Amino acid sequence: MGKVTRIISVGMMLTVLSAIILAGCGNRHSGKTGLNKSDIAETLSQTSESEKDSQMNSQSEDNTDTEITDAETEDSGVPVYEDMEHIYMNTTWEYADHSAISDGYAVLYKAAGERKNIIIGVNAGHGTAGGSSARTLCHPDGSPKSTGGSTAAGATTATAVSGGMTFYDGTPESEVTFRMAQILRDKLLSQGYDVLMVRDGADVQLDNVARTVICNNVADCHISLHWDGDGLSYDKGCFYIAVPDAIKDMEPVATHWQQHNALGASLVNGLGDVGMKIHGSGSMAIDLTQTSYSTIPSVDMELGNASSDHSDETLENIADGLMAGINAYYGY
Repeated sequence: MGKVTRIISVGMMLTVLSAIILAGCGNRHSGKTGLNKSDIAETLSQTSESEKDSQMNSQSEDNTDTEITDAETEDSGVPVYEDMEHIYMNTTWEYADHSAISDGYAVLYKAAGERKNIIIGVNAGHGTAGGSSARTLCHPDGSPKSTGGSTAAGATTATAVSGGMTFYDGTPESEVTFRMAQILRDKLLSQGYDVLMVRDGADVQLDNVARTVICNNVADCHISLHWDGDGLSYDKGCFYIAVPDAIKDMEPVATHWQQHNALGASLVNGLGDVGMKIHGSGSMAIDLTQTSYSTIPSVDMELGNASSDHSDETLENIADGLMAGINAYYGY
């Protein structure tokens, strides 16, 4: 009877896992709330506990000594990370071998209450010592870059992590993006979102590919924070980097570019709602390493330029706008 019980248990768990995956796939790709990594892990954990109780009762009745191990009842195949856990690059993850700098780690913060079971990847741009001296492929398939930007069109490799620009008051962009990330993190946590802080200090030894790959496998979306190094003497406002037409047929972009643009548009709308200046139509199409490797909704947000005010008061307002956009994207 112990062997039969175990076979039934395995079958039940496979049925539950299949139903969860089928129910959740459309939601993750539509940008709406639904089952995500945490949901799957928690649902299977509850199912495992129920099955374990049933099996224990059966064993007691039949006087068998079949042992149910933790691995058999709790191993869903979906990682469950702890609060404040340091998350390193897993070399088996897709595109991990394309990274040139991957010794650092991201930090997962879990909301204290009313958790939405949605993990927002918050990427404070720049801040990797030595990042300017290493290079990575612009696209996973090695094809050339389709637009200009920090790397010229036609190039096949890009700087692993650029140093960023300097505000006209002498403040490095990397300092402002990190402060912005901290403020946004705290607001996200207060509203029940979990936060993957891709850079949780002045320096993180993760290049742009590594940051993207970690977000792909841990977070539900990836928001990178920047200010534009355009050299203008006036604040031109906020915008998001949209996916250019030339790479919309390249994977993984082809499968995800609509998600990237939808997330960016939602964030820009939120920024506009709190009174932030918006540049032009709110977007600019540029071929970026980040979106070229992303398999979850992912966007580079340019929150101004070297002329922009970056006081805490302004950063708080920007965070409120980004929160409004995130809530709208996830249906809250």
